[in-house]
Parts: sequence; structure tokens; C-alpha cells
Amino acid sequence: MPNPVDVVEAMLFASDVPLEAERIREVLDLENVAAARALAEELIGRYEADPRGLAIVEVGGGYRMVTRPELAPWLVRLARARTRVRLSRPALETLAIVAYKQPVSRPELDAVRGVNSEAVLDNLLERRLVRIGGRKEAPGRPFLYETTREFLVAFGLRDLNDLPKVEGELVIPDLAGAAAAAAEHGQAEIEQDPGPGGTDVPARG
Repeated sequence: MPNPVDVVEAMLFASDVPLEAERIREVLDLENVAAARALAEELIGRYEADPRGLAIVEVGGGYRMVTRPELAPWLVRLARARTRVRLSRPALETLAIVAYKQPVSRPELDAVRGVNSEAVLDNLLERRLVRIGGRKEAPGRPFLYETTREFLVAFGLRDLNDLPKVEGELVIPDLAGAAAAAAEHGQAEIEQDPGPGGTDVPARG
């Protein structure tokens, strides 16, 4: 059997969430949680004794393999360059609206942009630049979107207060009022987010 500390190292590398001591104990069939913690602490000591680009930290109730904090400026440059190259203009436009008006629903995004934002949102979700933060208390209960930590890293922001200041106010149309007005004039109602695979929202003229 390989060295248990090596196994813990591999587990941390493969896990995308903090690995709890109880989970380590279960996988390695250890006697108790204290033994799992001892292995994790031994691994921490190994990384501290021979500093490289990675470190093992205890966070969120478990252990995680992370990049060392002092290397963050270079990682930010990498993320920013990759994001700038790969994000299309519609994606940047949608991301900006989410960043400044979050949490915001897809119908609200569609109303501001004048086009269907479903495909763009799927792309941003896949890149983990936005996430679903809940549902809006409105007809159809559409998803609410907000930016992620990856968004902050990609654009070199400490928090949302670091967003560039903009003049004026980005107005989200009153969808309920707009729907009522459309109904009065015999037009189709503005559609709530039907979720994945739902009907597209027509682009406005």
C-alpha cells in the first residue's frame, strides 16, 4: 500500500471542495478522525518544509490544496488574459449587467439587452464567472444570477466595491408593468425564465 500521506495528497488534488477529516478517515479506513487529522497535518508540514507553488490549508471545515497567496498576482494576470481573449462582446455585456445589478434574472437581462441571453448565461455558468444565487419571487420564479469568486479573480478585483464606477443608473425595466402594457395592446407577454430548454424570449425591435 502506498504511503497514506501520499494518498491524502492525491485526494486533495482530485477534490474540488474542502476534504473533511471524517472523509479521509472513511476512505483510508483509519481508526479514528484524529488519525486522519494527523496525516493531513503531516502533509501540511511536508509542504511548509519545501515551499513550492502549492500549499495545504484547513478551510471550510476540511483540508484543501491551494496556490500560495504570494503567487496570486501572476495567477490574476493569467486569468485576466484568458478571460479577455475568450469572452465575446455579448458575454462581456451580460457579465457587466450581472455584476452591477446582481442578483438579476434572465428576463431582466433579456429586457436590458433586447435579445435572448440564455446561451450567453450558459457560457458564463460553464466558465464559473456567474452562478445561480436563488429564485426571484415573481411569476415563474426565474433564476437569479450573481457573479462568483472566479469573476473577481479573473478581473483582478478584491470585491465588488472595486468595480469601476459608472455614471448614471443602469435601469432594469419593470417587467410586470411591461407585460401588462403589452397585453393591453394585444402583444405577447414578456416571458419568465422557463429554465433550460425553455422557449426563447423574442428579441425586441
